Amino acid sequence: MKKLAILGSTGSIGNSTLSICESFPDRYQVISLAAGSNIEAAFTQCLRWRPKVISLATEELASTLKTRLKSAGITNIEVLHGTAGSIHVATLPEVDFVVSAIVGVAGLEATYAAVCAGKTIGLANKECLVAAGELIIAAARKHNVALLPIDSEHNAVHQCMRGGAPTEVKQVWLTASGGPFRNTPLTGFEDITPAQALKHPTWVMGQRITIDSATMMNKGFEVIEACRLFSLPPSQVRVTIHPQSTVHSLVEFVDGSILAQVSVTDMRLPILYALAYPERVAVTEKEALTFDLTTLSQLDFSVPDLTRFPCLRLAYEAVETGGKACIALNAADEIAVAAFLAEDIPFMGIPRTIERVLQLTSGPPPASIREVLEADLAARQSAREVIASQYTGVRR
Repeated sequence: MKKLAILGSTGSIGNSTLSICESFPDRYQVISLAAGSNIEAAFTQCLRWRPKVISLATEELASTLKTRLKSAGITNIEVLHGTAGSIHVATLPEVDFVVSAIVGVAGLEATYAAVCAGKTIGLANKECLVAAGELIIAAARKHNVALLPIDSEHNAVHQCMRGGAPTEVKQVWLTASGGPFRNTPLTGFEDITPAQALKHPTWVMGQRITIDSATMMNKGFEVIEACRLFSLPPSQVRVTIHPQSTVHSLVEFVDGSILAQVSVTDMRLPILYALAYPERVAVTEKEALTFDLTTLSQLDFSVPDLTRFPCLRLAYEAVETGGKACIALNAADEIAVAAFLAEDIPFMGIPRTIERVLQLTSGPPPASIREVLEADLAARQSAREVIASQYTGVRR
């Protein structure tokens, strides 16, 4: 029986993880949850899962949840809040597996604390490795902690890597759907609206990651994450456009063999793989995770156009540059995406803002999580200043 802490329990990854716990109650037990700001979902999860501890974003939300739980006759759930609450959720002694699914750097401190506490990590938070990859990888090695990727592409690479030794890997191919604009004429990119960009052709995701998919920044983050997870230089991590989204990634070995991981586009499968590793758990028709081979009748692959998707180019440049560049890349992207969703900047204002922030960023890599967070705040402020100076009055 694995005992779980779920950071980001009310998001899509958190809900998919709880769905797996529902299907395999003899294998997985929910011990603690970090639920963010969704108090309705948090209350429902408390009723169903009766965690020992739950943490919310703010003291006010925590107080409201305590009152609601007390009214429902539930008094044995500890309700905490903020970063300290998330850290407590992730480091409880009885927890042995932590699902890290809080979006953005908000999940960084709790994830790092869980690694230092010796917990196995199911990693769905890209920003942790993008912003603080060197620190987290070093801590994982020091504490002999497994970092098991949950996002579909790295999970696929992890599965394919089992087919050979790390020294036998020639290169890794991360697949990308290409988002909704892979065939849109470049002349129309300045007029792309948030509503258009939020229509992902394959996956149902949160707003930021959906926009990141449309700009291919999401794939850029995955390149950085792959470099750090699998100890590969950027030159050995390639991206290919694969609109069918059935091949989730490929690993090419030095002898010319290529292994590909194919499955349904359902996040429960990579989550289950990570939770069960090194085992594989048999699923039934009820889980609906089996694959229809007839969908492989057409498989298209193409090279991404870096003129169309400059965010992917910026990600490669950031990981090559090192220092604080990857922190600035993530922070500037988050600010720019929010500005685009608010219609304060155009679609192509996202990469232009990020590129300018990268130009303004310098310095050695941070030596601590505190320094990572300081660099993150500085890059966010820089992004706001760039937007204010270049895009005042752009709202459409």
